[in-house]
Amino acid sequence: MQNTDISITEETSFPTGGRVIRNTGSHYVVKLENGKEITCKIKGNFRIKGIRTTNPVSVGDIVGVSAPGPDGVAFINEILPRTNYIIRRSSNLSKEAHIIASNVDLAALVVTLVHPQTATTFIDRFLATAEAYDVPAALIINKVDLLSGEEDAEYLEAFSYLYSSIGYKVIPVSARSGKGLDVLREYLRGKITLLSGNSGVGKSTLINALIPGLKLRTGDISEAHDTGMHTTTFSELFELPGENGGSIIDTPGVRGFGTVDFDRQNVAHYFPELFKVSASCRFNNCTHTNEPGCAVLEAVREQRIAHSRYNSYLSILEELKEDEKYRKGY
Repeated sequence: MQNTDISITEETSFPTGGRVIRNTGSHYVVKLENGKEITCKIKGNFRIKGIRTTNPVSVGDIVGVSAPGPDGVAFINEILPRTNYIIRRSSNLSKEAHIIASNVDLAALVVTLVHPQTATTFIDRFLATAEAYDVPAALIINKVDLLSGEEDAEYLEAFSYLYSSIGYKVIPVSARSGKGLDVLREYLRGKITLLSGNSGVGKSTLINALIPGLKLRTGDISEAHDTGMHTTTFSELFELPGENGGSIIDTPGVRGFGTVDFDRQNVAHYFPELFKVSASCRFNNCTHTNEPGCAVLEAVREQRIAHSRYNSYLSILEELKEDEKYRKGY
């Protein structure tokens, strides 16, 4: 059990714990080992030591709970050690972080190439965070039915090749037409998958297509800004149909993805293609920005590393520099 800042003194003879499957902000729903779902709260300053977050308990956590009171509400009294988790900051200079989900087998980012177009910087920050926190990651390209013509087809092929050549699974789908959904279902089978993405990428529509009858609320795209409206307001775990179908943790749409606890010297480690090439740099402490004999800069010039990926790397370095200035007060 991870250390916490509180001790529970209530009667804890309730014979079982379970997995957190919903977090509404005011309470949690825990699915017990016997399959029953109960409403839970946390009491006092419940914080995991060493992690400063807005949510001490996240969907996916395996927890112990006290016996429910007369109102049917129980208290979470322990969080078992997490195998992994995905964490983000809502803004670059925010001191607080938010754990999106924990104990997952896969972090899948839903992206779109049109209507709206997902920024590669956002994609790369998500993937770098997954690398940093030891979570396998994949990309789901939704709304491929909106792509038309040779130019769009070439863009889809180039985008898919960029990330698949790095080592990420890339699955093009259309939640509305059903294209690619069988491939996606098979890939998600047996896994606990965090599903994330910008608002407007059709995440709720995709989940509705994967889980018939669920009927999550979906939103429209703003014609003025080509962005989505938030429809998911809290995180929740849904079981996928079929034997050993796996499960999906749905999360609210996000517009930014601030990294957490990155060390400047290790950022390149979270970009697999940069890390691989960096073994040939002249200096062991090369930052891959302006040093002579930098193999990464050479690879960028020769287009063996995509400029978009390198620019995302630089954006994280810049964010870390701003963080340092902020902490120092100038």
